[in-house]
Amino acid sequence: MIYEVDALKQVYGGRTVLHIERLAVRDGEILALVGPSGAGKSTLLRLLNFLERPSEGVIRFCGAPQRGAVTLGVRRQVTTVFQRPVLLHDSVRNNVAYSLRLRGVKAAERVDRALAEVGLEGLARRPAQTLSGGEMQRVALARALVVEPRVLLLDEPTANLDPYNVSLIEGLIRDHNQRTGTTVVLVTHNVFQAKRLAHRTALLLNGYLVELAETPLFFTSPADARTRAFVQGEMVY
Repeated sequence: MIYEVDALKQVYGGRTVLHIERLAVRDGEILALVGPSGAGKSTLLRLLNFLERPSEGVIRFCGAPQRGAVTLGVRRQVTTVFQRPVLLHDSVRNNVAYSLRLRGVKAAERVDRALAEVGLEGLARRPAQTLSGGEMQRVALARALVVEPRVLLLDEPTANLDPYNVSLIEGLIRDHNQRTGTTVVLVTHNVFQAKRLAHRTALLLNGYLVELAETPLFFTSPADARTRAFVQGEMVY
């Protein structure tokens, strides 16, 4: 297991927004987190990226509990691609190279490889702000992949994109996971995306983990009635 979560709780202003007794993420898997808005999915992602400290409980990364200040070495093994990418007012190439520059790494071949992986090598010199939404998201993905993370966290990476770009980005995620064994945790409102990409799928409701199962079983034989209602579109929220 690359992550093990025990008795995790996150409280904002006296309100508990996340309360997970136990969750384990397998090394090398694609895990999809599904559920309605406000279910706690993005909060969990921020905790897994060590952007916040949990109010209670412990997160183990590669078996080591992460308490207090998380070391830079651990932080650099995890990277996130958000729903709305924030890009520098610079070229596509310099945006992708930015993560390496922060680490003091000069590796032009890694930038070239990342651009080729997302199909943007022909746009390397273009100003990033002139790209389409799908192209911008691919730049953000390349910027994450160029640092060769052990864990890739994705927060609604294809929201508001057209079907062509959704298919393209899903293919990039799937191919990278299969080729490198990078662990992927994917937050998505799109249950069909979870079905297409994930090895396992988890449902969060009101901050609680309702069910976690192998993706085929999650959708065809859910153990919890709430999961069944969610996947059949009967849950109104």
